[in-house]
Amino acid sequence: MIPTSGRILIADDDPVQRRLVEEAVKRFGYRARSVENGAEAVALLSSPEGADIDLLILDLVMPELDGMGVITRLREMKKAVPIIVQTAHAGIDAAVNAIRAGAQDFVVKPVSPERLEVAIRTFMKMSALEGEIARIHKQTSGTFTFDDIVTRSEAMERVIRVGRRAAGSHIPVLIEGESGVGKELIARAIQGSSERRSKPFVTVNCGAIPEHLVESILFGHEKGAFTGAVDKHVGKFQEAHGGTLFLDEVGELSLDIQVKLLRALQEGEIDPIGARRPVKADFRLISATNRRLVDLVKDGAFREDLYYRLNVFPLWLPPLRDRREDIPDLVRHFLARFAAEEGRSQISSVAPDAIAMLQAYGWPGNIRQLENAVFRAVVLCEGDHLSVADFPQVQASVGGDGQKGSAPAQTRPPVSAPSVSVSPDAEPAGEASGREARTQAETSPGEEGARPQDLAGQGFADAGQGAPFGYLRCLDDQGHIRALDEVEADMIRSAIDHYGGRMTEIARRLSIGRSTLYRKLKDYGLDATQDAEAAE
Repeated sequence: MIPTSGRILIADDDPVQRRLVEEAVKRFGYRARSVENGAEAVALLSSPEGADIDLLILDLVMPELDGMGVITRLREMKKAVPIIVQTAHAGIDAAVNAIRAGAQDFVVKPVSPERLEVAIRTFMKMSALEGEIARIHKQTSGTFTFDDIVTRSEAMERVIRVGRRAAGSHIPVLIEGESGVGKELIARAIQGSSERRSKPFVTVNCGAIPEHLVESILFGHEKGAFTGAVDKHVGKFQEAHGGTLFLDEVGELSLDIQVKLLRALQEGEIDPIGARRPVKADFRLISATNRRLVDLVKDGAFREDLYYRLNVFPLWLPPLRDRREDIPDLVRHFLARFAAEEGRSQISSVAPDAIAMLQAYGWPGNIRQLENAVFRAVVLCEGDHLSVADFPQVQASVGGDGQKGSAPAQTRPPVSAPSVSVSPDAEPAGEASGREARTQAETSPGEEGARPQDLAGQGFADAGQGAPFGYLRCLDDQGHIRALDEVEADMIRSAIDHYGGRMTEIARRLSIGRSTLYRKLKDYGLDATQDAEAAE
């Protein structure tokens, strides 16, 4: 059984009772750790391993150090772990003393499994919600640190170790990784662990700003600098004075803006539009991209000198599929938040088979996709825990039984008559059906190993004929080469169909920015349907 969430420490000198409680805790879907006395409990909670303990089930009567002594020690150490006290000696005085000392609940041996489960779920939910509130407060106050990141994977631990070093200096940091892996969170952790904590943290999504407004938004403008500039506007660089400026999707900036950004980095000053003299700006720059900037440099779309300025301290974040051990903790983290936001306080856990299914899925949209999946599951859930049925889209991709596998192959509609083979170098997990359909189309009897010209000779050049998925026509009905914009429009249609309308994935596979993709959709009159938007 894969644990759904949380780790519980059981301190009891009675081996039989300790084993019974441990088995009950595991049956409830939590991880359990047992110790024989209070001294061992205090030692474990004060060690680095203690940070992983979410709840303590404590016997009051034990040798060496009893339950009351443990509670006192933990409060002296300022450990805020919730405590459920259990004893074989029922009495008002014992209960009152334990609660006054700092315990959250009191049960009498032998405790019924139902009573114990209710107590555990209540305090685990409270603990998770308190942790989420603390993280949100730290993010808004600029004190979010690497210790607040939800992870237990070795790949992320390496990122955190390097990130701590970056936080100790003012060096420019470039964070690379797929869309949705948490680049902004790492940027906030760098700021919260640096000398600039609690100072402004200004975020700019370079890919979401209209091209004609980028310069004004970043660098500001003076009153009357251009038509419509009725007031003076302070740019993002000046807003971040004394703090940190986070440029997300920095690869989307035009070459003209890149020149001004390079000057701001080199000289520590900016030139607002219409200003008579430069303005000094003290900021720490952290940039992020889901594209390979070095490839953009080779293509001439990104300045080489600016690349070397930004890439002084690179950080690469692994995708969620490479850190599946983080999924149970991330699900618990999102569940606590969305259950509170949606008023679904009765939902307190996730079924083990649902966790197993989520860990089997490839998550092409990474943590952002997981977050949205949990949000939807909370809304759909009709019980007190999330089950496989509450994740219908993931279930369809992984397999109906919740085990790792492929969705049944489906027949894909022909995009157009082929002449040029389209072979993505990689595809995200969860798209097995498209892969199988494409394979069937390309290797069907009589066509195995067929070249584009062979297919054209079989009648696929005719617009009225069906075509195997994965091919595009390069000849029109008169046998002439088609216009480049027509081929490009067909390529975008194919990508939308193949990747289920996930615009971020489509842009990445086409090696263009999202803003460029949306502009092309508009230019070619292509419609991003509501289903496609929902897939984001």
